[in-house]
Amino acid sequence: MRKLLQLGLVAVVAVQLHAAEMANLRNGFSLRHEHHEVIGDTTRLYMSANPADGYVDVPTAEIEGFEPAPPDAQDQALQTAKSQDLKAIVSAASGQHQVDADFIASVIKAESGNNPRAVSPKGARGLMQLMPGTASQLGVKDSFDPADNVDGGVRYLRELLLLYNNDMVKALAAYNAGPQRVEQYKGVPPYAETHAYVARVIKDYNRKKIAERKRQQAEARSAQTHQPAITAANSAAGSE
Repeated sequence: MRKLLQLGLVAVVAVQLHAAEMANLRNGFSLRHEHHEVIGDTTRLYMSANPADGYVDVPTAEIEGFEPAPPDAQDQALQTAKSQDLKAIVSAASGQHQVDADFIASVIKAESGNNPRAVSPKGARGLMQLMPGTASQLGVKDSFDPADNVDGGVRYLRELLLLYNNDMVKALAAYNAGPQRVEQYKGVPPYAETHAYVARVIKDYNRKKIAERKRQQAEARSAQTHQPAITAANSAAGSE
């Protein structure tokens, strides 16, 4: 019985180590994901073990097949992102290109679920999902390098914000669907994907700002609470 339990434990560990998959698409690209679920004519690819971290829906007919992901590749990517500290990378890009850090973080979350190895069905890569052509134009040498990807993505995002006079909604629509579509429709194009994308980013961005405002208010109240005591102490010292 003990041997069986040990064998069972080894099997479970092996499944966990090789749980990641590669979905091979008909367009020649492969998409790394944790696991998948077939929902009618759509296959949902979950980008991590936690479904809340995000997923990509792909037409089942566009998938040629699945195969195990290369061992340790995902772990290496996650370790790279961790070692470089995504928050620090976002902060650096924010300071250099004058784009709000929370806005950048919300775009990254919507684009890739913070997965530096994400590859979309259309071939967009990395944290900010840069297409190869766009990455080349931006001088991004390695779209899977978190710092390189974010720097290029934020520079492009800044260009769009300047183009639309800091109109975040139009800039996000252009980031998702292309500036030509925003120009064509004089605003957010009538694509369900683009509308959902813009709403998702703005909602997350507003949530971050509300949380920041509450934190600042709490700190201000705390400072006011301690101020009378400090004043009283100073008065007592002066009277002596």
